[in-house]
Amino acid sequence: MTDTDTALGYEQARDELVEVVRKLEAGGTSLEESLALWERGEELAKVCRHWLEGARARLDSALAAREAAAGDDGDGREE
Repeated sequence: MTDTDTALGYEQARDELVEVVRKLEAGGTSLEESLALWERGEELAKVCRHWLEGARARLDSALAAREAAAGDDGDGREE
């Protein structure tokens, strides 16, 4: 990923990726343009994956903290 890519938010990267896919599916581009679009799409997919993995880690951490706090009440039940 480039510095520019890491500065993109998830929604920005996703929207640009959708546009890249639309252009590729529409066809009508040269081989060189198609390859450039494909490469850009791969980079954008990495950005999206990075954001989603970060979100998953934050959710997992919050759930683990919640479970730990729930376990501290000593009744053995999950909420």
